[in-house]
Amino acid sequence: MNSCRLVVALLAGLLFGSGLALSGMLDPARVLGFLDLASGRWYPSLLFVLGGALLVALPAVQLQRRLTRPLLDRAFHLPPTVPVDRRLLLGAALFGLGWGLAGICPGPALAGLGLGIAKVYGFVAAMVVGMVLHDRGLARRETAAPKA
Repeated sequence: MNSCRLVVALLAGLLFGSGLALSGMLDPARVLGFLDLASGRWYPSLLFVLGGALLVALPAVQLQRRLTRPLLDRAFHLPPTVPVDRRLLLGAALFGLGWGLAGICPGPALAGLGLGIAKVYGFVAAMVVGMVLHDRGLARRETAAPKA
């Protein structure tokens, strides 16, 4: 990776982390207040964060679709399109449960590591353990599956 790409990546990460911090997405109590629609103590301000993200993302996606290649790389590195299946739905449900129980999302958790919040450290540790266990289980299934 050349130095220009590294600087752009660093600046993008700093901008993202700063946005998460300024918006309150690093505060588990605020996130849980946003997710709690039933108690009468709903905290709707994070709707503005989501709306702001859409205002930035939608034009950027439209621009990306019109470009033949990115400015600082030879090609776009987009994830493959996969069908919605049981594994995807289960993963999405687990993600939502984790977010709803802890009030922490993986992106803000990584950005919040520097804040010294014990709950964030515990969440990131559990997230890493979950990723390792998933990868080991996936590797076992792939080696145990018969070759066609």
